[in-house]
Amino acid sequence: MAKKAAKKLKVACLGGLGEIGKNLTVLEYGDDMIIIDCGMGFPDDDMLGVDLVIPDFSYLKKNADRIRGVFLTHGHEDHIGSIPYLLSEIDVPIYGTRLTIGIIKYKLEEHKIPFKPRLFCVEAGDVIEAGEMFVEFIHVNHSIADACALAIFTPLGTVIHTGDFKLDLTPIDGEVMDLTRFGELGKEGVLLLMCESTNAERPGFTPSEKTVGESLKSIFMRHPKKRIVITTFSSNVHRVQQIIDISVAHKRKVAVIGRSMQNIVSAAIELGYMHVPEGAIIDIGDIKNYNPENVTVITTGSQGEPMSALYRMAFSDHAKLNLGNDDLVVISANPIPGNEKLVDRLINEFTKNNVTVFRDSSVEIHVSGHACQGELKLLQALVKPKYFMPVHGEHKHLAANRDLAKSMGQDASTIFIGENGKVLEISSKSAKFNGTVPGGVLFVDGSGVGDVGNIVLRDRKHLSEEGIIVVVASVSLDEGLLMSGPEIITRGFVYMRESEELIAELRRIAYESIYDGLDSDYIDWAQLKNMIKDDLARYIYSKTKRRPMILPIILDV
Repeated sequence: MAKKAAKKLKVACLGGLGEIGKNLTVLEYGDDMIIIDCGMGFPDDDMLGVDLVIPDFSYLKKNADRIRGVFLTHGHEDHIGSIPYLLSEIDVPIYGTRLTIGIIKYKLEEHKIPFKPRLFCVEAGDVIEAGEMFVEFIHVNHSIADACALAIFTPLGTVIHTGDFKLDLTPIDGEVMDLTRFGELGKEGVLLLMCESTNAERPGFTPSEKTVGESLKSIFMRHPKKRIVITTFSSNVHRVQQIIDISVAHKRKVAVIGRSMQNIVSAAIELGYMHVPEGAIIDIGDIKNYNPENVTVITTGSQGEPMSALYRMAFSDHAKLNLGNDDLVVISANPIPGNEKLVDRLINEFTKNNVTVFRDSSVEIHVSGHACQGELKLLQALVKPKYFMPVHGEHKHLAANRDLAKSMGQDASTIFIGENGKVLEISSKSAKFNGTVPGGVLFVDGSGVGDVGNIVLRDRKHLSEEGIIVVVASVSLDEGLLMSGPEIITRGFVYMRESEELIAELRRIAYESIYDGLDSDYIDWAQLKNMIKDDLARYIYSKTKRRPMILPIILDV
């Protein structure tokens, strides 16, 4: 045991620090490595055209033979969304609770993985061997069923990773967070607590999910003549269950719209996490057979995502459902930071069409799935870790969690706020940051993964702000002659029909640049194109104070 303890435990986050989402943590001890979660993130406003943001897997690919498994805390996209992309690179076993694995199976049907993935279902209380480490799943409450924290037993001591959690004393499924197990581990001694930080700035305790149910009941009672359209996170199985129960009690049929919502509801019913009376759910195509007051619609689009079902309803572009005076839209979710404008845009469109909209700012129809300060303090008091590392959140959230730990008596020298890729190295005597591993990002654009980088994004930003000018000409380098052109084509710069004088001048400048180049003693393609770009750029800026992208296309004939 002394030899084993001489090794060092290394902890690195490849995502989830200084940001919301994209959670991925790596623990290494000796020749063994485990991965905790593998999530995706939403693109920022400046990531034009990007669909998803995923972690850089280069470090994992390099150490694939050392990885003993991916251990998942729960089934939210910011914790499992990158699993298909990881499996397309390396074959590693995946461990998660039944609902988590069920959701992943639906996701993998949309991706062509070159082998049969090794997916293993576990339950809270199970312990999985991972080389010299052992991983125990501990039940916690969250806004999705089957969520777990993880206790990782290493020869140096126990590491607890909370995943996302809250303390719900009246959970929908009746299963309260296993505080007893956290207390037992605290008494035995905890080396490191990695604790989520999303709500670390909020005082008090997070309200129970059942409070949302009471608000929804009130809405149904007060609007008996309206068709009710409710949008929430597709993974919030307990909330969807409450909506269905209330709808059935009010003799309403339920239509489920949106691929992710349909997939998760199907998986939850199949696995027994949701219970729906026979005939309660109808196809969206059948709602025309019912009066508005006899229908509830549960849909995706709570974040205002373009092309989501709710977005298409707002802009009267949904093939089977148009909304108007007889409809009430309930947004049972808070916007993820950065999505506020998208959600406001939806609300504005609905109100233009006289659709009534309720959101959490006016009615209590959403509660967080994340621990507030009261729960975070309670967990720290139970666990009493030697070292503390806030995870899951922007830097302000990590700092708030650090301050909570200090208020609980944790010495500042034992608290570590990291960055993606920064390695926390723990020995039998101390802990410190030591070195880095690749902790960047990959952009997913359509079916392309990683083929959009910073240079492409820079070009997209440039095009969106300044436009593009294309110069097309045919030359004979051997004879030094311009054979045809130059033609000027613009997009996003000026409207050509109203700027004929400017376009004519650009054509003249390009003509002179080409002949100046052809008259030179020596000219190559790169020099000729650069001369055209430089001459045009100087003139355009002098006249318009703009810097469009200039793309010369010169053909040798």
